[in-house]
Amino acid sequence: MPAKAAPAKAAKPAKTAEPKAAAAGPAEGAVAPAFSMPASGGRTVSSEGLKGKPYLLYFYPKADTPGCTKQACGVQEALPQLGKLGLTVIGVSPDPMKPIEKFAEKYKLTFPLASDEDQKVATAYGTWVEKSMYGKTYMGMERSSFLVGADGKIAKVWRKVKPEEHAVQVMEAAKALK
Repeated sequence: MPAKAAPAKAAKPAKTAEPKAAAAGPAEGAVAPAFSMPASGGRTVSSEGLKGKPYLLYFYPKADTPGCTKQACGVQEALPQLGKLGLTVIGVSPDPMKPIEKFAEKYKLTFPLASDEDQKVATAYGTWVEKSMYGKTYMGMERSSFLVGADGKIAKVWRKVKPEEHAVQVMEAAKALK
């Protein structure tokens, strides 16, 4: 009696990457979401306190990591020129205040670094997103920046910022605010 052939396995359909939806959050021209957060140096930063002034909110994943350090030090270096343009800079991360303070002190960062531990501000700006690493998905901060004009509207949005290019991009866009 001939051996029965094993049933053929159905071919698995090829996996296609589903396009990720663009991050939610305010678009250029929209009114910037309101915020109030504790910040380095015992400060509090708020949209109310910045009313009538241009500012940059830049969101970064974690204090004192290589990319975040490169980005923060680049911004610190550009601070005198940004200040001449009347721009206030605020870095925002989901870290608690203690590591933020250590980060600011270690690199002598004089601009406010704010703590968004509950991710309310990041969610409002669409920067608290699903990320993946080594096949695992998790929620985390997308490195993004929002330049807000004195009118309280978003003048420029940068998504997935490259740390080494950030300060130059902000400087060019801030000059255009005038």
